[in-house]
Amino acid sequence: MTGQPLVQRDDVLAAREILADLLHRTPVESSDAFSDIAGAPVRMKCEHLQRTGSFKVRGALVRLARLSEDERRRGVVAASAGNHAQGVAWAARRLGIDAVVHMPADAAIPKVEATRSYGARVVLGGDRVEDALARAKLEAQQEGRTFIHPFDHPDVVAGQGTVGLEIMEQVPDVGTILVPTGGGGLVAGIAAAVPDDVRVVAVQAERASAYATSIARGEPVAVATTRTMADGIAVARPGDVPFGVLAARGTRVLTVSEDDLSRAVLSLAERAKQVVEPAGAAGIAALIAHRGAALAEVVDPGRPVVAVLSGGNVDPIVLRKVFRHGMSAAGRYLHLRCRLSDRPGSLVELLGAIAQVHADVVTIGHVRTGADLGVDETAVDIEVVTKGSQHSREVVEHVRAAGYVPIER
Repeated sequence: MTGQPLVQRDDVLAAREILADLLHRTPVESSDAFSDIAGAPVRMKCEHLQRTGSFKVRGALVRLARLSEDERRRGVVAASAGNHAQGVAWAARRLGIDAVVHMPADAAIPKVEATRSYGARVVLGGDRVEDALARAKLEAQQEGRTFIHPFDHPDVVAGQGTVGLEIMEQVPDVGTILVPTGGGGLVAGIAAAVPDDVRVVAVQAERASAYATSIARGEPVAVATTRTMADGIAVARPGDVPFGVLAARGTRVLTVSEDDLSRAVLSLAERAKQVVEPAGAAGIAALIAHRGAALAEVVDPGRPVVAVLSGGNVDPIVLRKVFRHGMSAAGRYLHLRCRLSDRPGSLVELLGAIAQVHADVVTIGHVRTGADLGVDETAVDIEVVTKGSQHSREVVEHVRAAGYVPIER
C-alpha cells in the first residue's frame, strides 16, 4: 500500500479534544518483576481501568461524536467480541444515540450484560467476530444505521491514539511500547501519536496473527485463525486504515502462544495485582515469551518499556481456567494418572506418598474400566498444585520411587 497514512498526529490531538473530561486518564504503574525480565524499566499503561474496562471507548466516542445529526437520528450498529461493544454502547448512551450491537454467540457473559446495561440492544449469533461484522453491516444497509467499525476507520484509530499521547506525557523517555493487536486500531493510533524514535511493537496471539503475513506482502491479508483465549484480538484480517499507518512506520510484530498469554494473566495478578483479560495481557506475554535476544532487538536497555494493558473484561469462569492454564504452563499445576491395585487402602498409600513431598492435591477421579486396566486395577487421575517446575519433578520422582508409574497429563 502506498500514499500518506490516513491518521496523523494532528488527528490524534484533535480526538483528544473530544474526549477531554469524559474519559479517564488511566494510570501508569511500574513493575520490578517485569523489569527484571525485560532488562529495562517496565511500566504498564492501565487501560483496563478505563471506562467500560478497555481502551475501545476512546475510538467509539470520537467516531460517534462526529456523526451528523441525521446519522445520530437513524442510530448506529456495531459488532464486537465485547470491548468495542461496550465502548459503542456507553458512547451512544452518552450522546443519546440508539445502538444495536452484534456479538458472537459465545461472547463472554459479563461483556454481553455490560453492553446491555449501557442501553444497547445485543444480538447474539455465529462463532466468530467476522460473523458478527457481516450481520452488523447487513443491518446497516437494511435499516439505515451507521456501521461503527471496531478498528478500520480514521476516527476510531485517532481516538485510540490518545493512549499514545498520554504515554508520552506520563513516561517521556519511553523507548518501546508493546501493544496488544487484533485489527490494529490501537497500535496504529499509538504509532501515529508518538515520535519516530519510540519503537511501537504490535503483539498478536499466534492463533490469530495476520499482521506479520500482511506486512510481508505489503497489503492486508486474511489468515486462518483458530480459537484463542485472547478473543479481544482474534481478528483474521488487519484493517486497511491501521495497516497503512503501521506499514508506513515499519512496525515490528511479535506473536505469543496460549501458554504465554495465560502465564502473563497469572503473573499480572500475582506480581502486579492487576486483573487483565488475556488479550489485554499480550504485551506482558511478549516480555515473558521473547526474553533474551528477541526482546533485545526491540528494547533499549536505557529507556523504559511500556506494556499497554488494553482490557480487563474477563468472565470469572474464563479467568479461573486461564489461571489454571497459567499455573500449568509455569510448572505449578500437575495432572497425574496412576494405576493402582483395586483394594482398600491403595489410594491412601498413594496420597501419603504425595503428601510426603508437600504437594497439595486439588481433585481426585477414579477410572475403573479401560483397555489397559486389569480386572483388579483402577486408574486414578490426580490434580496437584506444586511450588514450581522443580517441585513438580520431585513429586513425580517420589511417586515413582514409591512404586507407582505416574503419567503426566
